Amino acid sequence: MKYISFAIPCYNSEAYMEKAINSILPGGEDVEIIVVNDGSKDKTQEIAERYQEKYPTIVKAVKKENGGHGDAVNCGLEHAAGKYFKVVDSDDWVDEDSLHKILDAVKGFVDADAQVDMVISNYVYEKVGMTKKKVIRYDNVLPENQIFRWDDIGRFRLDQYILMHSVIYRTEMLKLCQLKLPKHTFYVDNIYVYYPLPHVRTLYYLNVDFYRYFIGREDQSVNEKVMISRIDQQLFVTKTMIAMYELRLVTSKKLRKYMVNYLAIMMTVSSILCIRSKKQENLIKKKELWDYLKKKDYKTYMKIRHGILGQTMNLPGRSGRKVSSLAYSVARRLIGFN
Repeated sequence: MKYISFAIPCYNSEAYMEKAINSILPGGEDVEIIVVNDGSKDKTQEIAERYQEKYPTIVKAVKKENGGHGDAVNCGLEHAAGKYFKVVDSDDWVDEDSLHKILDAVKGFVDADAQVDMVISNYVYEKVGMTKKKVIRYDNVLPENQIFRWDDIGRFRLDQYILMHSVIYRTEMLKLCQLKLPKHTFYVDNIYVYYPLPHVRTLYYLNVDFYRYFIGREDQSVNEKVMISRIDQQLFVTKTMIAMYELRLVTSKKLRKYMVNYLAIMMTVSSILCIRSKKQENLIKKKELWDYLKKKDYKTYMKIRHGILGQTMNLPGRSGRKVSSLAYSVARRLIGFN
């Protein structure tokens, strides 16, 4: 039995993908590693096949035409045979001790026939040039080492939201909710963690520093200049998330509040990138985004627009945009995302 399927989406990843694979291999026969080559033009496929040949019962080398990160995740999920599913980006890695603890927990769920839809653990920013590692923990907001529901959660801080790095989903639940990420689109990891939330009934949190999130490459998708150049994709993802649910229909009040706050962060990031681009056309797109939210879900719009983040993002005039950019700079240092 495979307890966890790890999907590693790869695009021209020859320089660093082996570290990701090697970090998961200590899981042995309890794991499967699905290396998805998303149309690479380097030695990615050659490396994947070498690992498959050496570890034929653990590693699968899957080759596909280029469809982007989200499509590679879709492909990994299609091939997943494990009880649980985890995405590890090809330039990231996982901690070995934490891996064994998570596997022990998952085995416990399976042995007890307990359906846990989402497993959460901590992640660490492995940021270039930073000597002190920033760790995102959830011990102040989630019950530890026990199965719980959305109504049992506490209040998340701004820098503490559940990201792709911190989540492991029950594979069958992901397939049943028909998660399908869009092709050729960046920032779909937000859809990956947002869309399944109302389908998640039970959760489990392990206070271990499992995922190591490497950040600092110039070409990385979360580099600010890169994000501004891809502003249309950021806006598309945000609009897609707005259109997914009428949040007033989400039955758990705490989950509903969490999802509203998640959208507020997405609106903030999208708005500030429009502002920092210093292009009039993007300021128009910013207004269109807020109008879209207002039309789709007026109640959620009012909550976000009149919250602290919404007010800061919509200050009038040039001086207002300066304040918004300053607020973003502070938030960026707090959150550390780029």
